[in-house]
Amino acid sequence: MDAMAEAGGFGALRSHLSAGLVGHETLIERLLTGLLAGGHVLVEGAPGLAKTRAVKWLAQAVEGGFARIQCTPDLLPSDLTGTPVFRPNTGSFEFVPGPVFHNLILVDEINRAPPKVQSALLEAMAEGQVTSGAETHILPDPFIVVATQNPIEHDGTFPLPEAQLDRFLLHVVLEMPDPATERKILDLVEAEGPGAPSPGARATLADVRDARKEAMRVHLADPLRDYIVRLVTATRTPPFSEEVEHAVSPRGSLALAASAKARAWLRGRDHALPEDVAELAGDALAHRMALTWRAQSEGRTARGLVAEILNAVEPL
Repeated sequence: MDAMAEAGGFGALRSHLSAGLVGHETLIERLLTGLLAGGHVLVEGAPGLAKTRAVKWLAQAVEGGFARIQCTPDLLPSDLTGTPVFRPNTGSFEFVPGPVFHNLILVDEINRAPPKVQSALLEAMAEGQVTSGAETHILPDPFIVVATQNPIEHDGTFPLPEAQLDRFLLHVVLEMPDPATERKILDLVEAEGPGAPSPGARATLADVRDARKEAMRVHLADPLRDYIVRLVTATRTPPFSEEVEHAVSPRGSLALAASAKARAWLRGRDHALPEDVAELAGDALAHRMALTWRAQSEGRTARGLVAEILNAVEPL
């Protein structure tokens, strides 16, 4: 990384993640993009693709609270948010915060959590607060949720509703590694001792907040803003809208713009480029749309449609 992205110790994050995650350059960049843009990230992939490991390594390189929530069908909303507890010595109820009151939250296998638990996360993710009874409790700043889900199992799972998916800034889909990468993974794990090594320097919460301010000051030129809007509104106009049941809302434009600025900052630029938008369009937009049943029956996918839109819409 160059000097701009190294400022404030933030560059140690990428170095630490790269050392422990072979073949996951895209995932690393998406996690850092979410951290910079102040958004949440959904990571989808088969078991064994280092989804949980990635978040744990990120937590080791950032000061602040970290909590992991392993989702199961019998999980209760209070298991995440906390609950009022009666104190006999005072004769009153005291709110005991749950694991969601940390800076970085790993929600493992979120599609195994029942709908009530998923909805309990919605207020926290969207508003940065938790309401218990008549009281509202503010979550720490920064606050980011990284959720994982396994796409190959269906028994005992609850697919995330569209409103919940829309709360994620990015939806990252992991693929199986090639043989050369898998050999590097094997060598890395064989050489490791128990647990992840501590990073040489940790980014403080102040570093993260400062980096966010710098990333959001990245220049987004008017033609690039027009490009983002044309990509998003293409899901609402023919010929692409004929395959879309629910098009991407303006939140998609905001997410793509914030993500593009964060990616540009990570690459040491004070301005975003069309390549930033094109690279992130699939992860920022595909999970925000629903295809018609006919399009799905023909094997069409939201990511495939985003790729077609990128080919059809000129950047400038």
